[in-house]
Amino acid sequence: MLEKVVLSITVASLCLLIVLINTVTPTSIGPFGVLAVFAFAYLSLLGVMTFFVFSSSRIVAHLSAAFTVKKPIQALSFKQSYYYSTIIAAAPIMLIGLQSVGSVGFYDLLLVTVFVVIGCIYIAKRSH
Repeated sequence: MLEKVVLSITVASLCLLIVLINTVTPTSIGPFGVLAVFAFAYLSLLGVMTFFVFSSSRIVAHLSAAFTVKKPIQALSFKQSYYYSTIIAAAPIMLIGLQSVGSVGFYDLLLVTVFVVIGCIYIAKRSH
C-alpha cells in the first residue's frame, strides 16, 4: 500500500512542479509559490529516492548472497527505504535553498552531509 501512495504522490508532485515552473515567472510567483516549488521538488525527490534506495538494496542483497557464506546482507523493506529517503531527499533541497541565499561552499556542503549522515544513523538505530 505504501508503494502505491509514494508512487502517486511522486507523480502528482512532479506534474504539479512541471506545471508550476512552466506557468509562472520567478518574479511573479511570490513566497507561497516558492514554498510550493520546494515542497513539490522535495516530494518528487522523495519518491524517486525511495524507489532508488529500495532497488539498490535489493540488488546489493542479491549480489552479496553469491559472495557471502554465513549471513548475507538483507535487503531493506520499502518502509525502511522510505525512512532513509526522507533524509536523503532533503539534502538537494537544502543545497538549492542555500544556493538561493548565497554560494554553497565546502563548509555548507559538509554541514548538509553531516546532517544526512546523522539522520541515517538515527533511522538505522530506531528502525532495527
